[in-house]
Amino acid sequence: MIASVLVANRGEIACRVFRTCGELGIRTVAVYSDADENALHARVADAAVRLPGAAPSETYLRGDLIVTAALAAGADAVHPGYGFLSENADFARAVTDAGLVWIGPSPEAIEAMASKTRAKKLMGLEPLAAVTAEDLPVLVKAAAGGGGRGMRVVRELADLDGELAAARAEALSAFGDGEVFVEPYVEGGRHVEVQILADTHGTVWALGTRDCSLQRRHQKVIEEAPAPGLETGLTEELHELAVRAARAVDYVGAGTVEFLVADGRAHFLEMNTRLQVEHPVTEALFGVDLVALQIRVAEGAALENDPPRARGHAVEARLYAEDPARSWAPQTGTLHRLAVPGVRLDTGYTDGDPIGVHYDPMLAKAVAYAPTRAEAVRRLAGALESAAIHGPVTNRDLLVRSLRHPEFTGARMDTGFYDRHLAELTGAAPDPYAPLAAALADAQGRSRFGGWRNVSSQPQVKRYVMADEEHEVRYHHTRDGLTAEGVRVVRATPGLVILEIDGVQRKFEVARYGDRVHVNATALTAPPRFPDPADQREPGSLLAPMPGTVVRVAEGLAVGAAVKAGQPLLWLEAMKMEHKISAPVSGTLSALHAAPGHQVEVGALLAVVVAQEEQPA
Repeated sequence: MIASVLVANRGEIACRVFRTCGELGIRTVAVYSDADENALHARVADAAVRLPGAAPSETYLRGDLIVTAALAAGADAVHPGYGFLSENADFARAVTDAGLVWIGPSPEAIEAMASKTRAKKLMGLEPLAAVTAEDLPVLVKAAAGGGGRGMRVVRELADLDGELAAARAEALSAFGDGEVFVEPYVEGGRHVEVQILADTHGTVWALGTRDCSLQRRHQKVIEEAPAPGLETGLTEELHELAVRAARAVDYVGAGTVEFLVADGRAHFLEMNTRLQVEHPVTEALFGVDLVALQIRVAEGAALENDPPRARGHAVEARLYAEDPARSWAPQTGTLHRLAVPGVRLDTGYTDGDPIGVHYDPMLAKAVAYAPTRAEAVRRLAGALESAAIHGPVTNRDLLVRSLRHPEFTGARMDTGFYDRHLAELTGAAPDPYAPLAAALADAQGRSRFGGWRNVSSQPQVKRYVMADEEHEVRYHHTRDGLTAEGVRVVRATPGLVILEIDGVQRKFEVARYGDRVHVNATALTAPPRFPDPADQREPGSLLAPMPGTVVRVAEGLAVGAAVKAGQPLLWLEAMKMEHKISAPVSGTLSALHAAPGHQVEVGALLAVVVAQEEQPA
């Protein structure tokens, strides 16, 4: 029996596997990069081994270092998690060659299915060998790995070469394999997948369907099980195809077979030879622990002939440190508080942890289960809405509005959901009373030192930036307490403000961290009284939207070059994704401060474009 497991991964999935290992009485071993020295997964494991460096290529993609770490720590098994080396056959083979148990499929099965090009050939499909205008739109995909990395939709033939290069670079960085391929892009379809689990005795379970259609950048955002609204015949077909794929390669362990469902037909996409991020919804639906089953299968145990019966409905939302209104730009900083009540929360963070630039921006997965889909969706939306998430900008508001959107509640969504609805989902106005609540809480925090003021006729003025706009609020100190026009202040403390608005009392929970203030689900910033002149930038300045590394500069780009609005100028890599920086206007490049390999901080000046009408005569 397995006595000690090293998880060749980090963050949320490492913590998830450790939790099950603890319940089974199995000792746990973590590996951590220098950037993760104080990360939660390194803290909760029974033992932890350093991987020198910070970049994935130096650490979590170094299979040789991970095998050495497992042997040094006395582990007898390795769980790969997902991402990184989880679908790398050479790594699986190195683990078993070292005398360790590999908690996953055989290297041969990984070789057959983890490469999407080989998997398609096995299923009788072929990628596009040459792309013509008639083939458009097409999808460029990484042959290894997943998670939306190395994927690009191409609608113009002239863009193909550039998107191929970008996809190769991103795939190489994320998975250590730069192979990509091209396939037709089916629009208006649903992303539906089947969870499988197979043992070494010939039993293969199909553990129902999941719908993962709500995606950004081809990475899933909201997932649910079972996939709603599928005809019984189609569901059975999906199960049969998934089991057939598993049996074709003598598959062992947990895996997922993914399809695009359009016009009532199933189109095979790929097989992921690992545990999926969204596995908790299947666990909730079937009442199983997939990690525990992975371990038992690796120990040689046999599954029951038939899987458990599915009951109810489960929905999962991925909470990311990113700004959906700014092209999903990842965010960094300190996560001061993370609490989502009433639902399962899988996370690799605790209060006070830093969110860095080296890895995926996912903070947590929130999972709600209920007897019906409508109840599960309502429960998850309510939990996220009432959650305390204090720190960098997140996609929390987007998740809540997505879950309540009629297209989602009516199960009419497809993979183009955010292409159609992103503007409305990110354009809702923030709470107009949040700045007043913040100001009153701040006043009470300071009143213990200054008391009330004798000149009550003079209003106190406070300014906050909310949703990129400055808001000014006024209130009075009186002998009876704080007052404000248009509302009645029922209670005001540094952490809680109760206002009566049009006869209804509303509660505002307030938390302050430096100049950042969180009022319920609304984030505000107190601007400095005296702005730093160094912060003033000339028009046309291109600033780094996030900390990261400059990976490419457009070919031939130099100071004095003419550029067009929207033209890509350079690319940043942050949190395992490439981010394109484009010219804001047509004009002339008057300054270029970026070069490949440069590390930049958020707000760093990258380039300056002088608009055509602004150029000197």
